[in-house]
Order: sequence, then C-alpha cells, then structure tokens
Amino acid sequence: MENLIAIDIGQSFFQGSAAQNMTIGSLVSGLLSNAVFFAGFIMFILIIAGGFGIIMSAGNSNPEGAEKGKKVITAAVIGFVIVFSAYWIIKITEKLTGIPILNSGL
Repeated sequence: MENLIAIDIGQSFFQGSAAQNMTIGSLVSGLLSNAVFFAGFIMFILIIAGGFGIIMSAGNSNPEGAEKGKKVITAAVIGFVIVFSAYWIIKITEKLTGIPILNSGL
C-alpha cells in the first residue's frame, strides 16, 4: 500500500495576506523595529565574553588581556547606546511628524 500526500506549498504558505502585502519597505521596517532587541542580545553576549576575558587574564596576571576585555565591554555598551538612541530618534520623529517610519504594514 502506497500513501502519497501532495501539498501545494506555494498556495499554502505564500498566498496569505501577509505575503501579498510584503514589500522591501515593510521587510526593512520590520527588521529595524527589532534592531533594539538584536543589539541588546549582541551586547549581552559581548559583555559575557569581555567579562570572561577579564577574569581569565586576571588569573594569569595578564594586564593586556584585562584591558582587551574592558575594551570589548565598552564597545558593546557604546554600540547598544547608539542603536537605542537611533531607534528613539526615529520614534520621536514619527510622533512629531505623524509619519509612520517603522510601520511594518502587516
């Protein structure tokens, strides 16, 4: 006995209302809306890596390694502040002008 199931993936997955309304602008807007989350996640990983570098170099009496760990943490925090500030500048501009810049359109 042979059972075959055929599903038209194009009709099932790519013909919904979200797919019809998807444009490059809505894709970029969706990515920008989540930029703060991704920046926070990357900052978290870099702070852990920098802290690990500081701890490992302190055990070896390696001041260069500790300085490198501090630079990684500083760069992570500065990068997050830049992304966070840019996001809120866009949100303030949206409120002042009434133009939905980060509207995904979905």
